Amino acid sequence: MEDNDRRSWRTAISDIEKSEVYIRGYGLGDLIGRMSFSAATFLLIRGQLPTPGEARMMDAILCSVLDYGLKKPGTVAARYCVSANPSMTAGLATAILSVGEYTLAPDDAGRFIMESYAEASRGGTPGEAAAAAEIDKVRAARRRVPGFGHPNFRFLDPRAQKLKEIAKAEGVWGPLCDWYEALHRAFTTKTGKPEIVVNEVGMMAAILAQMGFTPAEMTGVAILSTMPGVIAHVSEEIQSNVRIRTVPDDAVEYERNRRDLAGDLKQKGWSSR
Repeated sequence: MEDNDRRSWRTAISDIEKSEVYIRGYGLGDLIGRMSFSAATFLLIRGQLPTPGEARMMDAILCSVLDYGLKKPGTVAARYCVSANPSMTAGLATAILSVGEYTLAPDDAGRFIMESYAEASRGGTPGEAAAAAEIDKVRAARRRVPGFGHPNFRFLDPRAQKLKEIAKAEGVWGPLCDWYEALHRAFTTKTGKPEIVVNEVGMMAAILAQMGFTPAEMTGVAILSTMPGVIAHVSEEIQSNVRIRTVPDDAVEYERNRRDLAGDLKQKGWSSR
C-alpha cells in the first residue's frame, strides 16, 4: 500500500516546508506586503486569486459589520463573560457562539437565494413573476424571508445600499443579486410593508453568493467582519475592572410566589423524614 493510501488527511489550503509556508500554492513571504488581508481572505477561502474588484468588494464586506454597540447580543454576552473570566479568548468565543438564525449569520439568506434562484431558473431566466410565486410559497408556509427587516432601519439600510453600490462599481453585482431584490420587491408589495428593508446581512449574502461563496463560508466571513469590534469591547471590558456583571434588579420582573416545601413534599407522597 502506498503512503498516500494510508493518509487520512488531505488539504489544498496551505503547505509548510522547511524554508517557506505556501498559501494555496503561493509563498506566504510573497503575499505579505503584496496582498491586502481582504484579498488574502478571498484567496484562502475561494482557492483562487481575486480580481481587483473582488478584492475591493471583500474589503468593503469586511468593514460592513465591525460593531453594533451593545445592541448586538454577542457583544453583550462577551462582555458579561470577561467580567467573570477576563480573557480575550473567552470573550471572542462567547461572541462567536451567539451568531445564528437571528443575528449576523448570512448562511440562511445565502441558501435561500441560491436554492430559490436555481429552482426558478429551471423555467428560464427568473423575473418578477417567478419572484412573486416564490414569495407566495414562503408566505403560505409561514416562513420568514432571511435577510429582510431590521429593528432600527426603515425603508433603507444604509449599510446594505453601500455594499450594493460598491458591488455594482466593482463588477461583482449579478443575477443572484437581482433575484434577491426581485424577491424583496415582491415581498413588500404582497405584505403591504414597504418599510421592510433588505438588511446588511441579506445584501452580504446576495453578493457573496454571486462571488461563489458557500452559505457556511458566508457566515465565517461575517464573523470575521465583526471581530475587530468584539476585540475592542472585550479589551474595554477587561480594562474597566468591572467584575461579575449581573442584570440590575430594576430590569427584571421577579415572580415573588413563595411555596411551602414541606407541604408540597407531603402532597407528592414524600415521607416526613
